[in-house]
Amino acid sequence: MANIHNTAIVHKTAILADSVEVGPYCLIGPEIKIGVGTKLGPYCVVHKWTTIGKNNNFVSACSIGGDPQDLKYKGEKTYLEIGDNNIVREYVTLNRGTGEGNKTVIGSNNLFMTTSHAGHNCIIGNNNVIANSVAIGGHVIVEDNVVIGGVTGIHQFCRIGKLAIIGGCSKVVQDIVPFSMSDGDPTKIYGINKIGLQRSGMKKEVQALLKRAFKILFNEGLIISSAIKKIEKEFDQIPEIVYLIKFIKLSERGVSRG
Repeated sequence: MANIHNTAIVHKTAILADSVEVGPYCLIGPEIKIGVGTKLGPYCVVHKWTTIGKNNNFVSACSIGGDPQDLKYKGEKTYLEIGDNNIVREYVTLNRGTGEGNKTVIGSNNLFMTTSHAGHNCIIGNNNVIANSVAIGGHVIVEDNVVIGGVTGIHQFCRIGKLAIIGGCSKVVQDIVPFSMSDGDPTKIYGINKIGLQRSGMKKEVQALLKRAFKILFNEGLIISSAIKKIEKEFDQIPEIVYLIKFIKLSERGVSRG
């Protein structure tokens, strides 16, 4: 049985799994599903049309599954899906999608620090750290194992590649390539995310190849298309390099440079 505080209000259509904890003064809206072991601290609101997985911890006063902050939204049915083992700290806001049937998707094992925000139609992967007061605009994609420093703003439709780290107080207006270390307003690439790559278990020889590829991309004064051709000619089909180049080729906003 779920453990529901007597001051909480739970809609009759909400489905709460065994061992879910609902703290004081929480509000659980219609058509909500919450998985085993998830905890909702005091004053959390889960608005509607939201699915939450197992063993998540919403610390307090979070706003989950609220209407998208989008003037185009006219009340259509949209969704928020959250995976497992996420830690969501105080005053975090995670909005549903906008556009009939669309959704915002949050993966697993993420840490959302105090007052951070993920907007409508975002796709947030796994094992990410979103620091205090980070504002992620609508339709943003954050891949896996990303660290975003506090008070960073990410423009709508940007993409953040896996194993990237972004310094605090940055302004992201273009895509951030995988494996990178970036900072600033506007954000600039300063090299590979050496510590992050080491912690991920990436081999030193692969890190050295990525460092060489980054030098071609960001430090030789080449236009992106020329830099890509040079990398494709110089490097073998190493998965990390192939992934990096594919990410850049798929960019619609362009990528931040050095």
